[in-house]
Amino acid sequence: IEFNPQGTLAERIRAGGAGIPAFFTKTGVGTKVAEGKEVREFDGEHFVMERGLVADLALVHAYRGDTEGNLAYRKTARNFNPMMATAAAVTVAQVEHLVEPGAIDPDHIHTPGIYVGRIIHVPIREKRIEQRTTRKRADAAPAAAGGGAV
Repeated sequence: IEFNPQGTLAERIRAGGAGIPAFFTKTGVGTKVAEGKEVREFDGEHFVMERGLVADLALVHAYRGDTEGNLAYRKTARNFNPMMATAAAVTVAQVEHLVEPGAIDPDHIHTPGIYVGRIIHVPIREKRIEQRTTRKRADAAPAAAGGGAV
């Protein structure tokens, strides 16, 4: 197991997808993260070398995708999914809304279809981590909230 700061992990994935074998970062210099790794000095400052990450398989979830594999993500899915799709030999995309080619505005495509090897259409997706929790309200509103005279 190898531990990385989240920003370094994201950059390692991005670098792997871009074909960059290694890069230097200040993050982790002088800590356990840098143990056993090459450290170089540039302009009087120390940097640790990190290797780009590639994967055999990436599993991503897209809100919308077309049958050519072009994908559009929503919310936090945009953080790592586009990078991970480029850094994997095969990308499998789970798509909520599958549409015909051309139905997604090209400016809204986050992952081009060239990076997607397989598409799985999952139209109704149960989101088990989302739970509505509410507490019962008191029958009478507090006096301070009512704005009444004292």
